[in-house]
Amino acid sequence: MTSAPRPHDAPIDAPIDALGRSAPFDLQAIGSGLVFAESLGELAGVLRGQGADGAAVVQAPPGTGKTTLVPPLVANLAQAAAGDRKPRIVVTQPRRVAARSAARRLADLDATKLGDRVGYTVRGERQAGPATLIEFVTPGILLRRLLADPGLEDTAAVILDEVHERGLETDLLLGLLAEVRQLRGDLMLVAMSATLDAPRFAALLGTDPGGEQTQGADGGGPAPVVDCPSALHPLETAWTPAPVARLDGRGVTRLFLDHVAETAAVSYADALAADPRIDALVFLPGAWEVSHVAGRLRARVGPGVEILELHGQVSPAAQDRAVSGRKPGDPARIIVSTGLAESSLTVPGVRLVVDAGLSREPRRDAGRGMTGLVTVSCSRASAEQRAGRAARQGRGKVIRCYDQKTLGAAPAHQTPEIAVSDLTGAALILACWGSPGGRGLALPDAPPQAAMGDAVEVLRELGAVGEDGLATDLGKALARIPADPRLGRALLVGSALLGGANAGRTGSGTTGNATAANGAARNRLAAEVVAAVAGDQRATGADLPRLVSALRSGKDPASRRWADEARRLDTLARQTGSGVGFSSVDMPVLDVPAGTAEQIGLVVALAFPDRVARRVPGDGPERYLLTSGTRAGLPAGSPLAGHEWLAVAEVARADGRDAAGTGAVIRSAAPLTAGTAEGAAAHLLLDSVEATFGQGRVTARRERRLGAISLSSTPVRASAGAGRAAVARALEDQGLGTIGWSTAADALRRRLALLHRELGDPWPDMSEPALLSRLDDWLGPELEALAGGAATSGIDLADPLRRLLPWPDAARLGELAPEFLEVPSGSRVRIDYPAAGDDGGRPVVAVKLQECFGWDRTPLLAGGRVAVQFHLLSPARRPLAVTDDLASFWSGPYAQVRAEMRGRYPKHPWPEDPWTATATARTNTRK
Repeated sequence: MTSAPRPHDAPIDAPIDALGRSAPFDLQAIGSGLVFAESLGELAGVLRGQGADGAAVVQAPPGTGKTTLVPPLVANLAQAAAGDRKPRIVVTQPRRVAARSAARRLADLDATKLGDRVGYTVRGERQAGPATLIEFVTPGILLRRLLADPGLEDTAAVILDEVHERGLETDLLLGLLAEVRQLRGDLMLVAMSATLDAPRFAALLGTDPGGEQTQGADGGGPAPVVDCPSALHPLETAWTPAPVARLDGRGVTRLFLDHVAETAAVSYADALAADPRIDALVFLPGAWEVSHVAGRLRARVGPGVEILELHGQVSPAAQDRAVSGRKPGDPARIIVSTGLAESSLTVPGVRLVVDAGLSREPRRDAGRGMTGLVTVSCSRASAEQRAGRAARQGRGKVIRCYDQKTLGAAPAHQTPEIAVSDLTGAALILACWGSPGGRGLALPDAPPQAAMGDAVEVLRELGAVGEDGLATDLGKALARIPADPRLGRALLVGSALLGGANAGRTGSGTTGNATAANGAARNRLAAEVVAAVAGDQRATGADLPRLVSALRSGKDPASRRWADEARRLDTLARQTGSGVGFSSVDMPVLDVPAGTAEQIGLVVALAFPDRVARRVPGDGPERYLLTSGTRAGLPAGSPLAGHEWLAVAEVARADGRDAAGTGAVIRSAAPLTAGTAEGAAAHLLLDSVEATFGQGRVTARRERRLGAISLSSTPVRASAGAGRAAVARALEDQGLGTIGWSTAADALRRRLALLHRELGDPWPDMSEPALLSRLDDWLGPELEALAGGAATSGIDLADPLRRLLPWPDAARLGELAPEFLEVPSGSRVRIDYPAAGDDGGRPVVAVKLQECFGWDRTPLLAGGRVAVQFHLLSPARRPLAVTDDLASFWSGPYAQVRAEMRGRYPKHPWPEDPWTATATARTNTRK
């Protein structure tokens, strides 16, 4: 790759404080010992050469210091352009722990208090103020700021870090910020990638939504790319594949996790013996696997080594402690982590990495209407980044718990989230931005049309977008809530239902002051449920009410964070809900006793009406049918077993016992009453009469359905219209054979088909499609009779077919296609015509050979166009010969037939001269 040319006023060896003594940040002090310090002059020249709205892509491996050095450099540039104003630089990090860690490290290097010149804002936590120059945020925070302030007027520059991870929100920011730059003209934008895919992002930053390229440092084309060499020290690689499978139908196998734990314990003991300052980092795909391996390690390594977990379910304090490095006097450490530590964090002291080679990625199952996380082999890029964590601060070692063949077969990069995720939240953001479906935005990858269409349909059902695809007032309110739009609606509607305004309608049995007194607590319930569903905690046995109870009790490790989030959501619900009006459809009358698990089910059902589920009767494992039509199993031993109705918060694809043969398993749910199920999913209620045509008669049943779930079914008499529709559907699906062809009807159809084939118009087309297209012309009265309840046994299609006969040509039907043929013996033999649609078939006469003696001319049908084919039969009516040339048969093959048959059938005539013999249907002894 060719890097951006270096302007003459910014040589690569320029001192890193070349921006002047008045610059806010001392880059020389901050950048001491960081590899990216060597690239600061180049990046400064590139951005300065473009003016206030400069754009660039930084391509630098993890550990080079780009996250630490680029923000203060950009702040210095922005301050030089802003004069007396204090510019703010916003830096996105894909994870909260990374945003906190990056801000803390930069504040330490700047020798200032965190939250003063350098701060951060993540969901539920803020350490920043009016004097903050550099603010680290998660992408979701910046997206909501953009919706509230599309011009980002108080922001001088945005730096998007870790764009190579292809997170959905970061991809959206790339498109939205490109438009903001077009409108403002003074917004600096830098994208930073840790892998070699910078040209993709450079093209995006250098191209406006209409396709016109902006001016880069070289006068046009993509945004400049600034490279930085790797900071890696020598790295040793070892391969220790497990003798057992890594994955089975239920996920990561326990035996493989035990192998990872044992490998980490043994290898770390060896590493500590060589250097007691070394820490280890173990990579696993998810929180459950991290906890399992951490538990095994605690039992294996003893008290001299501290085992720390790093994943989304541990507290922020525990996360910060895991990534902050070992302090003097601290014990040796093994950090067991998910992908959190892969690229956006540098964990000090790590010189040994143990990699399971697995990652968790979102996948969307369009057929089942499910989106969830699946465990897959990590990409080759991820494997390299994980390995590199061991060689940031010195010689390191990576141990891969898989073989080289597995790595070679892995994808080059992680699948972009936009290609595999549920897009409901993204669709709402785009609708609020004014670009429904992403129309007109320059995104790294266009969203899949089917997934985006499904997402927009969900938003329409929520009332979040109008027919034009733009956000409604409710949609704009939902976009301000940092949760899936479905959970946002459940928060607003559930808070109103369970709070003061409509508490009297929920059947709680309280009124007046009692209702008001209970309102606040019940209002918080909706926020508590949404916080639990949106969080990372797993509901044991899929029992969501038990999880909420554990979180309330404070016994769950995530209780404090959950309580903070619930309080924040409750405040949002009060602030947002007060400005949003709900129709009677949004606010159903429900009977949900206070203090019951069914209240939790109500909130879940309001969020996911398509996941309201009813138990499927029968023996064996518990199975449920969702309103969406998906069937799913319930984990064995779940406390929810036996409940007739459930509100499902999470359902995932799965095999094994828990899936109960359905291919899916319920991961989180709460019980419902039948009334609450119908009320929460009222828009899916259907009361209709369904008529069907089968077994020769129209029958009808009145069906009450909740989506795919049948509530009741009673027999009724079909209306004429419903009956006609049922008959029409049956004929379309199964053809006219549904009514049945009598022998006479089939024979007439075949005769007419031959004439149409040979003579064309006016003889009617007898093919199935042609007859079905003209039902009203020939079958109208019979269809009305069937629709009214008549049985097919009383209908013969021969008479209706005659309505299609063309007059006066129909008078020649018997001549052109006779039903019978008189043979020399005097017998009248039925002609077997080819089936309708048989383009090459011949009319056949099957007759005893003796009945045709003396016949020297083959009859012709259809006005002389088609010769009859004779199947000449033995006295036992077995075929002896097939011919359409009787004269040739008598003159040749007959002699051989006579020689073979006269001894077998001596009572029947086998004359030497068939030309002069008398044709007969009798034996020799009968005169």
